[in-house]
Amino acid sequence: MKYNLVATTPMGLESIVAKEVQELGYETKVENGRVYYSGDKRAIVKSNLWLRCADRVKIVVAKFPAYTFEELFEKTKAIDWAKYLPEDAKFPVDGRSHKSKLFSVSDCQSIVKKAIVEKMKKSYGISGWLQETGARFRLEIIMLNDEATILLDTSGDGLHKRGYRANQGIAPIKETLAAAMVKLTNWKGDIPFYDLFCGSGTLLIEAAMMAQNMAPGINRKFDFEKWYWMPKALVEEERNFAEEAIDYEKELELYGSDLDPKMIETAQNNVDEIGLGSLIELKQMTVYDFVAKKETACIIANPPYGERIGEKAEVEKMYRFLGQALKDKPYWSLYLLTSHKLFENLYGKKATKRRKLFNGSIECTYYQYWGERLRNNN
Repeated sequence: MKYNLVATTPMGLESIVAKEVQELGYETKVENGRVYYSGDKRAIVKSNLWLRCADRVKIVVAKFPAYTFEELFEKTKAIDWAKYLPEDAKFPVDGRSHKSKLFSVSDCQSIVKKAIVEKMKKSYGISGWLQETGARFRLEIIMLNDEATILLDTSGDGLHKRGYRANQGIAPIKETLAAAMVKLTNWKGDIPFYDLFCGSGTLLIEAAMMAQNMAPGINRKFDFEKWYWMPKALVEEERNFAEEAIDYEKELELYGSDLDPKMIETAQNNVDEIGLGSLIELKQMTVYDFVAKKETACIIANPPYGERIGEKAEVEKMYRFLGQALKDKPYWSLYLLTSHKLFENLYGKKATKRRKLFNGSIECTYYQYWGERLRNNN
């Protein structure tokens, strides 16, 4: 059976996620925050295991116009829900509405829920209440321009939850954004990698996983694994393929530093949790202690943006320092994410390339300075 699938993405990462889906072997159609494609059950498993930058993978159960609540109810009820939900399914319904006559999200949710309940009771010959004691099937009703879309979430927890970050800092970068930052550099693990503001170690870990070809979802579970119609043998086979694909012999140089000793301890715990302790070297120090000694290397960083009161002057000083530290290092590359609009002026050089990205709700620019070696790779 083929499913219409959608990988939801943060704004600005659609093209990266589309490329990831294409690399898995599927044709894509891109919209704002969404990458659409079709695939079978194996596609669901592979997508959840391998997509590094997507938020979730969902099945598009149905799309139809709905101008009244009655129309929404009847068209939802007409869907063959027994194809997706067992009689004991736990199926919470989330919702959103934009530019639609059916603007009440809570009403849309309750009507969709009621329609599914009635259809399931008829399909399974149940006269009383549905128990909802089984596996979770998270549904979502989206009303946009009077068109209803009903989605079934296959992932469960967001795909950024890889399973290795037991602890984190105050404002951690999402694993999916960290992976995207690394992907945008074309760093392959062939030169040293530095993160001078490593926090809980997310950028370093994502880079190491990518260089070793470690599937981002290999150490976690997904909702679809508990679904009666998903073959356990298929899931196990794809997990085995992912395990066999890891290049444990890949030699890497990854260095992380942070001013806060507690963050270094947290990063070390996370690095050890995923088994990368021998590849990533962590050190407590300030950015001003950094010296670019190697002939060629790559810095990827998400430093403080200076948005808090009293931080701006220190952050601007730090940006100037980086410009001086790498001024005469043509074979070094710098990739830095910040919301500071004057970063290039402070750094002292125009970026090779810029890209707008969102770190949570903060609009940022990803400044890319390609060293000679990495520029040739691009």
